Amino acid sequence: MERQLKEISTWMEQEAIDFAFLTSTDNIFYLSGFYSDPHERLLALILFPKEEPILVCPAMEQNDARNAGWQYDIIGYSDTDNPWEAIQEKVAKKASAKRIAVEKEHMNVQRYEALKQYFPAVVDFLPAEEKLNEVRMVKSEQELAKIREACKWADYAIEVGCSEIAEGKTEMEVLAAIEYELKKKGIGKMSFSTMVLTGKNGASPHGNPGSTKIKKGDLVLFDLGVVVDGYCSDITRTVAYCDINDDQKNIYDTVLKAQLAALDASKPGAKCMDIDLAARNVIKDAGFGEYFPHRLGHGLGISVHEYPSLTSTNPLVLKTGMVYTIEPGIYVPNVAGVRIEDDVYVTEDGVEILTKFPKELQVIS
Repeated sequence: MERQLKEISTWMEQEAIDFAFLTSTDNIFYLSGFYSDPHERLLALILFPKEEPILVCPAMEQNDARNAGWQYDIIGYSDTDNPWEAIQEKVAKKASAKRIAVEKEHMNVQRYEALKQYFPAVVDFLPAEEKLNEVRMVKSEQELAKIREACKWADYAIEVGCSEIAEGKTEMEVLAAIEYELKKKGIGKMSFSTMVLTGKNGASPHGNPGSTKIKKGDLVLFDLGVVVDGYCSDITRTVAYCDINDDQKNIYDTVLKAQLAALDASKPGAKCMDIDLAARNVIKDAGFGEYFPHRLGHGLGISVHEYPSLTSTNPLVLKTGMVYTIEPGIYVPNVAGVRIEDDVYVTEDGVEILTKFPKELQVIS
């Protein structure tokens, strides 16, 4: 935490930024160790180039922030207080307020207007995202350990899902069994809404599980992730229930070949675009190019979708310590959908695959 705070403070000093006003839950957790879902209430972290930071949170969460390890000043406020007056007073003692860094993608209009009202001397609102993304992109050993553990539980979740497949069971019944078993093991939070899609439903990349029943000859797609100590995993596996037809098998084999090509292309110094194209060209050459409608993958950490985005146009060069997903897919309407996704960690000479559940076609009978 101290390293991250120092990096941001050094950047602010170099850019002549008076203070940063951060409001996203994930970035506040990353820089403070304190996780809160404040709903409509104000949660903020105020950073300075040379002064100690300030955390702003509801008064009822101050002890939680201390217990999470936050050692600096806290502005705690009740539901009947106006926190902006206290913010104005505290900041005025530490800095002028002409250049402020904010998360422009997260800052809402109400809070932007409050900053303008209480800090009328501000002339520049600068984006903080680029620097925050850069710092968060390379994981520490402590972060990696948490992601590894989250990936182990994701593998377990897929095992549970496969064991629950049976003729006549609905997508939601299988989904409920997965999350129930995880909760019994102490896992309280998923990275995102778990997906279990069977048959033609799998042809929707972000389909909604429902009452569709599994039947013999279906491909069943699982997409899920588990949160451990604030860090996410994200895995997709597609399995067969009993025998599938040649068209389905061809789609599966093509996706697997594409995924393996992207894994092989992943190494320090490679560009994000090269990895995406390694997979995309396999799918295109097999005649399924129009049925791969999304990017190859995304960064992974505190947020399930982090920087960078692995697209065919992103020239960003991979660095040792990055964690991201590789998840090519083919989605043919009214036929089938297949996606295979792994979480990978960039090592000095390639990648370590963190999700271990087998990728060779699993036939459940």
